[in-house]
Amino acid sequence: MIMDSGNADVGETDEVALLGRRSALLSRRSFLVGSAVGIGALGLAGCVTSDGMSVAEAARVYGPVPDEKFPIPAIDVSKVDPKYYRRTVRYDTKEAPGTIIVDPGNYYVYRIEGDGTATRYGANVGRDGFRWSGDAYVGRKAEWPTWTPPKEMIRRQPEAAKWARGMPGGLDNPLGARTLYLYQNGAYTLYTIYASLDAESIGTGITSGCVGLLTQDMMHLYSRTPVKTKVVVLPA
Repeated sequence: MIMDSGNADVGETDEVALLGRRSALLSRRSFLVGSAVGIGALGLAGCVTSDGMSVAEAARVYGPVPDEKFPIPAIDVSKVDPKYYRRTVRYDTKEAPGTIIVDPGNYYVYRIEGDGTATRYGANVGRDGFRWSGDAYVGRKAEWPTWTPPKEMIRRQPEAAKWARGMPGGLDNPLGARTLYLYQNGAYTLYTIYASLDAESIGTGITSGCVGLLTQDMMHLYSRTPVKTKVVVLPA
């Protein structure tokens, strides 16, 4: 496996399928269209979700990020169940502040805040047959990383062979804008927490065991997560 800060043999998603979905998303919704989605939602400022976040607030939180290396389009929040919008929730745990807890059965990721609360993010998770649970830690992290499909994936999905030497970072890259690489006992597990632009994937099981957050959520989590952070993946 490749261990430098920007490249890895990653088996986190049904990546080839997501490549197609991501390309379709970008082709039918340019950066400016994405911005318009966010602006249009501001007209719904009086509409509040059951979790307390207005559609207007969601449009702001998941709006475009134009100053990135690859400008990030807005998420179409109408395609995300409001229960998966980022929010602060009560969460009782003995885990230390900063710990990340993945709840694949409910499609959530929590960051423990240390005052009886956690920041909760909606997620996509492993599909049937690819789910796992246990303790890990963030062994390294990367911005706009290269994606290199492992040999096992290429055998399973031959169309991935064209990226055998690595797919450069960018909006089409399955790892997205930010990635946390999960390790156990000093070894990379091939699992990650990664950034996704696919609003419709949140709340579904589509990956090969890794966990995807909306890009804006992943950037929020990434900025607050140092290397060595403990990650607990609960049973599904």
